[in-house]
Amino acid sequence: MNTMVERSNAQWIDVLSAAGNTIERGQAIEDLRTRLQRGIYYYLSRERSDLNDLSPDELTQMAQDFAQDATLRVLDNLDTFRGDSQFTTWAMKIAMRVAISEMRRARYKDYSLDELTENGEVPAVANAAPISSAPIARPEQVIEQEDVLGKVTEAFQNVLTPRQRTAMEAIILDDIPLEVVAEQMGTNRNALYKLIHDARRKLRDYLEETGLSPEYILDLFER
Repeated sequence: MNTMVERSNAQWIDVLSAAGNTIERGQAIEDLRTRLQRGIYYYLSRERSDLNDLSPDELTQMAQDFAQDATLRVLDNLDTFRGDSQFTTWAMKIAMRVAISEMRRARYKDYSLDELTENGEVPAVANAAPISSAPIARPEQVIEQEDVLGKVTEAFQNVLTPRQRTAMEAIILDDIPLEVVAEQMGTNRNALYKLIHDARRKLRDYLEETGLSPEYILDLFER
């Protein structure tokens, strides 16, 4: 059984950045993949109660697949490592994001954006899940919140294009992965980012014209 080599941040970066498929680089990549696989397996087996029905072998296979993808992601982003933490800690954060993203993607693999709409229209924002789990508000605050939600719903319907409403509903309200929404809408991440950015700007401008600033809205629902 091979023992993984302990390396400093500089040593990790130097050996992984080296040109060519040297034996030393290959060993470092394998060490990295093994570390990430162990961390991912721990996360899947100890932190994800929704995976309790899976066998250790199934969890191991998932961890191997995610670790392989995460290792490639780390190698592609070596130039972004700033040295603010241990290299392996930084790499593990990337691995966790990969694992979570892939599980969310699998969850929505057969998802259709048609499920978001009824009769071709996006459901009213006021029907979405509560914004806050704070204690029950005072009657006058409830009235104020309902009024603001009505204006936000009105903004969704009157200011945004149907495409912008669909994207905002899917990503912001239903927390559907960006990649899934982009695929379903026949576009790419960059274009979808711009679509969401433009939609947010239009909503902000519209609401501010009615006297509702983002700060006021957030404060209202966090009281």
